[in-house]
Amino acid sequence: MEKSKKFKILIIVPRYPSDKRSVNEANFRYQFPFGLAYISAVLKKEGYDTDILNLNHYNGSTEELINKKLDEKKYDFVGSGGNAMIYYIIKCMINSVKKHKTKPKFILGGPIITSEPELIFKSLKPDFAVVGEGEETIVELLDCLEKKKNMEKVKGIIYFDKNSKMIMNKKREVIQNLETLPFPDFDGLEFEKFLKHSHCNDFFYTQFFDYPRIYPIFGSRGCPFNCTFCYHEGRYRKRSIKNIMKELIPAVKKYKINIIYLYDECFSIDKKRLYELCKEIKKLRKEISWDLRWTCQLSAGYVNKEVLKEMKNSGCVMISYGFESMSPEVLKSMRKPITPEQIDTIFKETLKQKMGMQGFFIFGDIVETKETAKITLDWWKKNAKGQIGLGFIQPYPGSEIYNHCLKKGIIKDRLEYIKNEISIDQWHNMTDKMTDKEIKKLKKEILGCMARYCKFVKPISMKKEKENVYEFKVRCPYCGKMQDYKNCFVKNRYSYGFYMTCRNCFMRFFIVSLIQKLGYRYYPQVRAIRDLQRRFHEYFIKKKL
Repeated sequence: MEKSKKFKILIIVPRYPSDKRSVNEANFRYQFPFGLAYISAVLKKEGYDTDILNLNHYNGSTEELINKKLDEKKYDFVGSGGNAMIYYIIKCMINSVKKHKTKPKFILGGPIITSEPELIFKSLKPDFAVVGEGEETIVELLDCLEKKKNMEKVKGIIYFDKNSKMIMNKKREVIQNLETLPFPDFDGLEFEKFLKHSHCNDFFYTQFFDYPRIYPIFGSRGCPFNCTFCYHEGRYRKRSIKNIMKELIPAVKKYKINIIYLYDECFSIDKKRLYELCKEIKKLRKEISWDLRWTCQLSAGYVNKEVLKEMKNSGCVMISYGFESMSPEVLKSMRKPITPEQIDTIFKETLKQKMGMQGFFIFGDIVETKETAKITLDWWKKNAKGQIGLGFIQPYPGSEIYNHCLKKGIIKDRLEYIKNEISIDQWHNMTDKMTDKEIKKLKKEILGCMARYCKFVKPISMKKEKENVYEFKVRCPYCGKMQDYKNCFVKNRYSYGFYMTCRNCFMRFFIVSLIQKLGYRYYPQVRAIRDLQRRFHEYFIKKKL
């Protein structure tokens, strides 16, 4: 006899991106939260009464929106999660739930707790935490609570015992067969609403259509390479193309999807699998009456001219590469399984094939020196044509470079770092051989290179379509072709700047206002002022908190 599922569960999607300021407006420019979509699908499959509140889709403070939702129904549990960069918003969520009169229990998951379980659990104090992949764990946890069984046997959870002592159970093994999981619950997360509010300039993979309708899909989990700046949970496991298409075909037809974004960092390793996907997408494109394109992530060491041609013929328009450095010494230190020669070859071949490209060089590895940084920057100046971004390595919790920063005293307080210092704009000196002064000089040079070598184009015309949405007429600075881009989101019509891809030559450039163009011309100085403002802001927020 099937067991009765009495628990009522609310899943909350945190606001993305999030900082320490109060954000009270709906914002649809965020990466769709796969993890919570899978958790919702699993819970619904198990028969639990499950609702979702997507904070990104509504105006109002976090506390107001949560209180309103909790007033509607007596929930037993509230669940959420994310990465360490949204510590503040998760803290607000937990505090709001705990203060509500219905007193539901809070379950926290995601990289924020998995990468620093003891530290984050003691700091945020959820009622329960799920460490690692959560689909199997959450079901066992709820079943245990429903039947009032001993929780000691539930792997992968953290909780407080009757004496308020933190208990961390044994680690759970990763899910071996991903095809046992139900497909993610996109409907529950208001996916159609997300699609209707998508804009041409939201992300690098939305720029090929004025009205993009993107379907993100996971092709794998984990990674076999273990690069020092990454944090992955578990070994590499991949879904079959048959299983991927089983999810993809009905979704494309149901939502009228025109862009597929495949998340699978090691997709190019298995050539047979890659070619099979190209074949299946070709078939799918013939079954629908609208244009369908796709984008993906590839490792540069496993791609060649023939692979790129096959991908382009099947409708692939953009590839995201992890280049990282042109120094063999730095690549080896990063444990990156590519060579400078492979990067050079595949970069130039991708341009020849007229395919869009997303990639980064990240500076500041442990073995980085003035000489290794110069190797990368010299190649970038000569070859990149502004198509590859420049930045610094970020020590994300759980990564080897993060542990290096702890050992060296670069990060002195783990909790303080996660709460107030972790940011894509922070440029730490994690090297063994460069001084802080040399790092500061390198940062200034990188910003100067971006200002000099990237293309910043002022539009020929700008026409308002509706509030904060405009149509731009622009001449491509590379091929000279006139381009019209409709449905572009602009917060301030006098000060804006965003990346765009030419739909003829597939080269990327910035569309900027006059004010922003001047700002980019003096980019190092502007960034210095912004960094100073950010430090002041974080100081006062810290005092307030």
